[in-house]
Amino acid sequence: MQSYIQKQLGEKIKSFRKIKGLSQEKLAEEIGIATNTLSSIERGNAFMTAQTLEKIIDIFNVTPQELFTFTNNITDEDKYTYILRKLDFVKSDSDKLSMIYNILKSMS
Repeated sequence: MQSYIQKQLGEKIKSFRKIKGLSQEKLAEEIGIATNTLSSIERGNAFMTAQTLEKIIDIFNVTPQELFTFTNNITDEDKYTYILRKLDFVKSDSDKLSMIYNILKSMS
């Protein structure tokens, strides 16, 4: 039976995977699990080991709190802090930096 946490966590992992531009196959390879296992995790039909969870956190460069926060009621301060932290993460990626620059420039 699917639990609320499994379903929400699976959706969050899928969302982070898509944001990062990874296929299920590539992410599964990076964390050392079978693709069908990752698929089950993303659908909320399976849970993962602590080691797999740690690898996912490292690959997505998120905190456990970010991964396990399932509410959409995020404060503006939390959003701002998250954006700043992610900007620091992309500063060495010219393509992502240009994309963010263009998005922000279009807002003015």
